[in-house]
Amino acid sequence: MIKYPLATSTWDEKEIEAIQKVIASDMYTMGAQVKQFETEFAHFIKAKFCLMVNSGSSANLLAVAALFYTKNPKLKRGDEVIVPAVSWSTTYYPLYQYGLKLKFVDVDLHTLNFDLDQLAKAVTDKTRMIFAVNLLGNPNDFDTINEIIGERDIILIEDNCESMGAEFKGKQTGTFGLMGTFSTFFSHHMATMEGGLIATDDEELYHVLISLRAHGWTRHLPKENKVANKSEDWFTESFRFVLPGYNVRPVEMSGAIGIEQLKKLPDFLKHRRMNAECFVSLFKDHKEFYIQRNTGNSSWFGFSLIIKPESKLKRKDIVEKLTKHNIDCRPIVTGDFTKNEVLSYFDYEIFGDMKNAKYLDENGLFVGNHQMPLNSEIAYLFKVLS
Repeated sequence: MIKYPLATSTWDEKEIEAIQKVIASDMYTMGAQVKQFETEFAHFIKAKFCLMVNSGSSANLLAVAALFYTKNPKLKRGDEVIVPAVSWSTTYYPLYQYGLKLKFVDVDLHTLNFDLDQLAKAVTDKTRMIFAVNLLGNPNDFDTINEIIGERDIILIEDNCESMGAEFKGKQTGTFGLMGTFSTFFSHHMATMEGGLIATDDEELYHVLISLRAHGWTRHLPKENKVANKSEDWFTESFRFVLPGYNVRPVEMSGAIGIEQLKKLPDFLKHRRMNAECFVSLFKDHKEFYIQRNTGNSSWFGFSLIIKPESKLKRKDIVEKLTKHNIDCRPIVTGDFTKNEVLSYFDYEIFGDMKNAKYLDENGLFVGNHQMPLNSEIAYLFKVLS
């Protein structure tokens, strides 16, 4: 029996050597390896600035926080932020934690990203930000989102944690908004133990992020910066706090591993897209399932399967069958997030009917994609589901 896991390790001797190099240096906290990885990742996605943190969730937290601490704050408590009804929990939590009002909008059943018609209707004069989530590797249609924003003063940021390497019209996702966040967790496009990144072209936001990442202090800021006047006295600047920050620094090992993983990322993406060609060729006209429709050039985090309304299949039976045949599967991210009890803490609005989010919540699942050929596993999946 073939085993088709959700994810597999992409490490080899290069990552082990990188870890050993850090051990030999006896410098474990954030240092030169993290800085090099940030610089090289920014170059890869063609962003001006990039900051590494300890997870994609922390990346979302800092991205939202930074909008409150620029010289002229870009957001204030009570401002309305539009979010899709399907994403990971830590897309939403920082918005709640900073006192923002969440407006949930339905997703498209085929792209799994914003239902663009609903998004256009949801935007009002009260809207201050759109938090676009590129789900399961698939880019949003940023042309349409920017048309919806038009001349209005609305911030766009991206949760790109599941879509590293995806492109829309030749431009990398995570670089369309004011900031974009990424994850380097084990099951994602590249793995650095734990890790996350924030990309931006805005220098002031970048400096705010640097301070917020480590205690809100000035120590890691450049001498000339847009947060605080920094003296030449290193002793005083060691423990000088200017913003209410966190400690979400990555460890030096994660940076060193990231350098090696980034070298492999183009090949990882190539294999993911080749696997997707195989998957799509088998499932595109399947009588029982919808599969995700590629908006741009997806980086194919995984392969979603949504039972068609006319089908007599039940998801419970499909999950049981896949599990019996050693095929890992999961819900499509959180499914309809608006069903969760945690919303009792939020200031929120549900815009319209979450019909697609509710439908995929009850009838959808996804299987993994990997950074190596999966033709046999995908053929096996097709056979089991046939």
